[in-house]
Amino acid sequence: MCGIACILHDDPQKPADIGVLRRMSDRIAHRGPDAEGFHVQGPVALASRRLAIIDLETGQQPISNEDGKIWVVFNGEIYNHPQLREELLRRGHQLRTRTDTETIVHLYEEHGDDLVHHLRGMFAFALWDSRRKRLLLARDRLGKKPLFYARTPGAFIAASEIKALHPYPGLDRTLDPQALDLYLTYGCVPAPATIHRGVRKLPPAHLMVVENGRVQIRRYWQVPTREALPLDEEECQKEVLRHLRDAVRMRMISDVPLGAFLSGGIDSSLIVALMQEISDRPVRTFAIGFPERRYSELPHARLVARHLGTEHHEFVVEPDIVDLLPRLVRAYDEPFADHSSVPSYYVARETRRHVTVALNGDGGDEAFAGYLSYLPSKIYRVTDHIPGGLRRVLASTSSWIGPLTARVRTLRRATNLMRRMALPPVQRYAEPRFYITPQMKQDLYTPEFRQAVADVDPFSVVRPSFERNGAPTLLDRMLAADLETYLPDMLLPKMDIASMANSLETRSPFLDHVLVEFAARIPARLKLRGWTLKYILRRTAAAFLPPSILARGKQGFSLPVDPWFRGKLRGYLGEMILGARALGRGYFREEGIRRLLKEQQDGMDHGVRLWALLMLEHWHREFVDNPPL
Repeated sequence: MCGIACILHDDPQKPADIGVLRRMSDRIAHRGPDAEGFHVQGPVALASRRLAIIDLETGQQPISNEDGKIWVVFNGEIYNHPQLREELLRRGHQLRTRTDTETIVHLYEEHGDDLVHHLRGMFAFALWDSRRKRLLLARDRLGKKPLFYARTPGAFIAASEIKALHPYPGLDRTLDPQALDLYLTYGCVPAPATIHRGVRKLPPAHLMVVENGRVQIRRYWQVPTREALPLDEEECQKEVLRHLRDAVRMRMISDVPLGAFLSGGIDSSLIVALMQEISDRPVRTFAIGFPERRYSELPHARLVARHLGTEHHEFVVEPDIVDLLPRLVRAYDEPFADHSSVPSYYVARETRRHVTVALNGDGGDEAFAGYLSYLPSKIYRVTDHIPGGLRRVLASTSSWIGPLTARVRTLRRATNLMRRMALPPVQRYAEPRFYITPQMKQDLYTPEFRQAVADVDPFSVVRPSFERNGAPTLLDRMLAADLETYLPDMLLPKMDIASMANSLETRSPFLDHVLVEFAARIPARLKLRGWTLKYILRRTAAAFLPPSILARGKQGFSLPVDPWFRGKLRGYLGEMILGARALGRGYFREEGIRRLLKEQQDGMDHGVRLWALLMLEHWHREFVDNPPL
């Protein structure tokens, strides 16, 4: 696990500046506190910050092939590298280390750009082929490891975090208003955009070639949407368990202390159960809680830990939000509105005091249908048989019922469901993910900002994944879209930044691409049975976990922001988003912000929206008012 950075000048005669490269590397020292390494050769410069996990003695980067013509810097873990190493040795390659990084340069010699198809793991890398004068960059299939890039006058640059690009002269950091609008819609800036006009994200499952001053990008993998496999329930359970055991076993390879996050939910609990089955000693597990018992998962995690016999560690924290948020904003580099980044940061910080690597349950919901938002797929299968005219009448009814039910969550969900019956499928899918809806923006935005983002189509983010031909059911389309958008845009950056800010590596067995490919072809009826979410995963977990854990409903990893914004954080919130500095930025009408705050005090839960506005203002203060050099 590392942080990487690279520079490539368009002019092959212009040498790369090692001083600038060092400053870029210094910005991501937290990602790799154990060592740093550089390779500068003519117009190219590669940098690596290393968090040593495997081959502690000889695994330093950058790493080359035998004759020094191919060099690579790499962030992540290749879990099948022992098998790849043996194959490469049989083919006559000479490998000097035991590190997974070295296999990449030799796979490139064998397979060229197709080397990515041989990698099983999480990765982002930059590989320089000095013979062909080309730079190859790639990102793993599900998007565990990030990679940002930019074109500057005369050069291409890339790095693991945006902040590492800041030292390069001429970087365009102009705010992109359309990206800002998408942030307010989704709570993050979806790939390939960033909050800056001049900086982009390489999307997951894509590779990039920079050659002769030109940049070419192509997708090399996507979530399968072929016809479901002909499996009965028993066969499916066996295959799920086989694939998941394999994914867990591969992710337990480490030369440093290893443990696991344990929330007491099905996903993390099943991962820990399989780790305990494989391990010859108690697995170290880590859980975090808050004084507000409603938001604490400690009792559930404690129950699982006792049942499995783990070496369990618990932490109770009361976040100092006013002190923490500026640090979080600096870590994330661009506006990020998922408030579960706070507990993620704390659990990573406390876990790092004991281990260097932690497994987690990320990806279980997206692969096996664990969110409440998937339940309407069953309702729409029925309502889509209602004549369109009648559906439109029912939907219009919700427009006048809605205000009467706005403060009652169950009724509000029902009226929203009625309204969405008349919408196109992609809008039904995406709208429940919206932080601030188009209707709310009409009230919040100033006329000038509304005009600046008038051309933004919020559904363009998810439409390609959702509408791709081949997915056999609406549920399958929803899952594929979540795996390709919501997961890599929101959930994985949240944990990557929170963990790497604390120099902790996190591994996610549910995101093993072989397991994901299999799960995508499980019949929808085995993922969502009646109103039971993650049905087949629950059945698989029944042999390992207590019945009370299997019966638990979905509980997010979240903060009590709604009561906080009505109580102890009320004044702080108002000062931040209603102050002259915030309103002077020209995005929001004072009347719209005041209305949102009043409705919050009157009992409506606008916490996620207000958190998004709060994080946006903090981002401006950190990166616009006082831009880092």
